Amino acid sequence: MALLEIQNLVVEFETAAGPFRAVNGVSLSVDAREVLAIVGESGSGKSVSMLAVMGLLPWTATIKADRMTFAGRDLLAMSNAERRRIIGKDIAMIFQEPMASLNPCFTVGFQIEETLRYHLGLDRTARRERAIELLKSVGIPEPAERLDSYPHQMSGGQCQRVMIAIAIACNPKLLIADEPTTALDVTIQKQILDLLVSLQAKHGMGLIMITHNMGVVAETADRVIVQYKGRKMEEADVLSLFEAPKHPYTKMLLSALPENAVGDRLPTMKGFVLDDEAAIPGAAE
Repeated sequence: MALLEIQNLVVEFETAAGPFRAVNGVSLSVDAREVLAIVGESGSGKSVSMLAVMGLLPWTATIKADRMTFAGRDLLAMSNAERRRIIGKDIAMIFQEPMASLNPCFTVGFQIEETLRYHLGLDRTARRERAIELLKSVGIPEPAERLDSYPHQMSGGQCQRVMIAIAIACNPKLLIADEPTTALDVTIQKQILDLLVSLQAKHGMGLIMITHNMGVVAETADRVIVQYKGRKMEEADVLSLFEAPKHPYTKMLLSALPENAVGDRLPTMKGFVLDDEAAIPGAAE
């Protein structure tokens, strides 16, 4: 049984111009100890699909699916209270832009300990010890002192590590990383990716990596899903995708990589109209 299984996911948002379909019929699954990468340009529905799993979309969103299960449990049939007991504990997410995701009004220690208090019911002493252990595990120097720091007192890379510490605090079965290396320099990017992969292997988590970076996909993923305009264009193991892409969009995406530059000009990629695009609400925007 797959750890997470989604069949025919559709997400629409109510707008002044009518419903806009951001995700259209996406199906995916991920197993324990597997790394699944979801790639595609901005606006392809990658993050929206995972936010639907987390139950974090706004009230304007309508979510439909033939099946959306986690460890055999129907996520769509759960009450809000049941979903809250799972989210943050068994399913965790690392969000984009850690400086914006962390609350500037609270110390990083408080924000880590809040997760431990809510999901595990640990007392103050146990929470602090676990928070120190988590900061140490994600490579934060002097973790005991750093618990009392506010996000603005830490670098972007350190804030990203704090986000990872919060996400893995309860040893989740599934970790979703949404652009975990955004706005970080190349050296820090490598450290964060190595950290995620090592944590995934150590704890046996399923890992979903949302990214624009095909280099990240090549280094970390077992399977890859390519999305475009809210739909899945192709799914393949990572070696097959790079060596023999089948869908025209995937071929275009790979051809636009910087290493395929001709002279001093970077390759560009033009959009294309899908066969049944006229039938998709909002697809022409």
